[in-house]
Amino acid sequence: MVDDDLLLLEVLSEEVVAGIDRFDRVQLAEVVRSCRRHRSLSAAGRELFAASRAKRATTNDADRLRKYLARFGLDYEGVAASR
Repeated sequence: MVDDDLLLLEVLSEEVVAGIDRFDRVQLAEVVRSCRRHRSLSAAGRELFAASRAKRATTNDADRLRKYLARFGLDYEGVAASR
């Protein structure tokens, strides 16, 4: 198991992690790290979407991040609290 998988096992079950493609596990692990570094969903979203937010007419990074986490049954509060 690599570090990304160990990190994901802190917030998801072993069965769920096993069912996520390696490509998505790497990305999700970085999102978890960002959520743990920042005190708010908005701050984590600004970091994660910094390049693409400059190209958008409207930016709602917190909503984008909330929806991304929800795809895996996660929320910011749960991820950040599991530090």
